[in-house]
Amino acid sequence: MAFVAAHTRTLRLATGIIILPLRNPVVLAKQLASVDVVSGGRLIFGVGIGNLRFEFDAVGMPFDHKGLRAEEALGAIKALWTMERPRFAGRFFRLDGVRAEPRPVQRPHPPIVFGGKTPHAFSRTARLGDGWFGYGLTLETAAQCIEGLRRASAEYGRPFGQIEVSVTPKDKPDRDLARRYADLGVHRMVVAPRARDADELVSEVEAAAHELIGRV
Repeated sequence: MAFVAAHTRTLRLATGIIILPLRNPVVLAKQLASVDVVSGGRLIFGVGIGNLRFEFDAVGMPFDHKGLRAEEALGAIKALWTMERPRFAGRFFRLDGVRAEPRPVQRPHPPIVFGGKTPHAFSRTARLGDGWFGYGLTLETAAQCIEGLRRASAEYGRPFGQIEVSVTPKDKPDRDLARRYADLGVHRMVVAPRARDADELVSEVEAAAHELIGRV
């Protein structure tokens, strides 16, 4: 991401997604803040909880309470990003007296986007997130997820319009499909090119630009 940041000026750089319970929040906060700084404030922090036990076993992290640990880790990261003298105390993470530099360019912090298609994911988005990302969704599944986000937002008294919804469609997108997703409440369509090398990737991106917005 730092390499891409150095060679671009306007592209947003998103983690899609980081499995937060697998990471040390203090180290991750510094890595993400550094990317936000070198990109001039173009980072989007995409967060997931994870559901594959073998991934947790591979890095020696507990699989239990991963949702609670992720929420605490996010609290610790926000403290490191926003507090002059960061302090956080929870059940799983505790920090005090940490000198956290650099801090993100974006204030109060980069957008936090949750993945997941469960009620727990919708709840976390409504309580803690700035956006939600769904990967490989049909129109029907996207509609169901957006309705789940609306219910969660209402439950926690948050205006649904504050949540930015991004989707990678299951089918190859065209303008008509993009309009239909937009009608559901999708703000951003994330195209996932299937490419074997850099040249093929650029070609796929240019083709998508021509199809969706009428220019290369």
